[in-house]
Amino acid sequence: MAIRINIPPATRILLISQLALSFLYNVARWRQLDVSPSATGSQKTPIVPYLTLVPSMFYYYPWSLLTATFVEQNIFTVLLNGATLFYAGKYLERAWSSREFGKFILATALIPNILVIPIYLIWAALTGSSLRGYAFWISPDDCDTACAMPADDPVLRSLTQICGGVALQGSFLVAFKQLVPEHTVTILKGIIKIRVKHFPAIFLVANTISGVLFGTDTAAVLSWLGLLTSWTYLRFYKHQPDLTGTSTDGLGFKGDASETFTFASFFPDAVQPPIAFVADQVYALLVAIKVVTPFSAEDIASSNEHAIARGQAGLPSLLNNTGGARGMAKREEAERRRALALRALDQRLQAATGKGPTVPSHPPSASSQTTAPTVTAGQNMLGETNYTPDHS
Repeated sequence: MAIRINIPPATRILLISQLALSFLYNVARWRQLDVSPSATGSQKTPIVPYLTLVPSMFYYYPWSLLTATFVEQNIFTVLLNGATLFYAGKYLERAWSSREFGKFILATALIPNILVIPIYLIWAALTGSSLRGYAFWISPDDCDTACAMPADDPVLRSLTQICGGVALQGSFLVAFKQLVPEHTVTILKGIIKIRVKHFPAIFLVANTISGVLFGTDTAAVLSWLGLLTSWTYLRFYKHQPDLTGTSTDGLGFKGDASETFTFASFFPDAVQPPIAFVADQVYALLVAIKVVTPFSAEDIASSNEHAIARGQAGLPSLLNNTGGARGMAKREEAERRRALALRALDQRLQAATGKGPTVPSHPPSASSQTTAPTVTAGQNMLGETNYTPDHS
């Protein structure tokens, strides 16, 4: 029987785009390579500005702001980013829906490339180096000439090509940190165990060190911009589905105000206080200029409850689309806990209004005669609640 691979539509489009654009880029690059005997001793570095992002030429090829994210320069990065899109894309698209996943990809692919342009232009202006500054005078008509220059020519060296899915990789780690932060990834048969919530910090440190030691500054900058963009979008703008029934309109929440998804929570406990202080000042500035809407106490409490429910309900396995009996059991347990919480809330509301408790039309079943789950301090909406179902 033929093996059937079920790929959601948005993930399928991303994979096809990456393969097609990477293939076209490498074909264009190979056509520019000079293999004549006179080229001995001077290696050529082809430039493809209509697919990759060149900071000083983006206004001639504005579509490169998007296409550059899906262009990989060699087979190893094609395989790495392809596997990332395949597994992470399937996981997130099924958790969020194709529409929400598409908006997330558009934001995290486009915004980092827009922000990286002024960073490189300001960098060139401050350093005064021809390494990047000379590219200010390159026009599309001069591109063919520049691409034919030796690698040690200052004009060619000034043309910085930005491409690759580093920003997307960082954004996927942020999304996993939001959805399954306590999930543990085991490597080398249990020798190495890492929680998902630690992956973004490891990713940033690795790319930053690599940028300093090996000159991969583009990957370092894109990793930071990808993390900041994805966290800002998920924290303040993305609509979250309602898993607890606590939203007023039943349509879910905008953003994620939970205490487990603060910016400082991405870093080790020892450095969280100073990072939290700086993040709070930036947040206050953004609120003052009305870029973001401030969170209310109800928003924070609801998001905390939502984060607890999301962790209890679980999500489909990364490699298994159905989740199996274990995933079904988790969802059934989450539904049972939600029913108990709603009954407890109903009793408290009845007591507050001076009315008697609502008597169910049917006696409680044996499966529901269980003590309600305990919610940690600071994470409940209406204060501490101890509820024991009536067994009579």
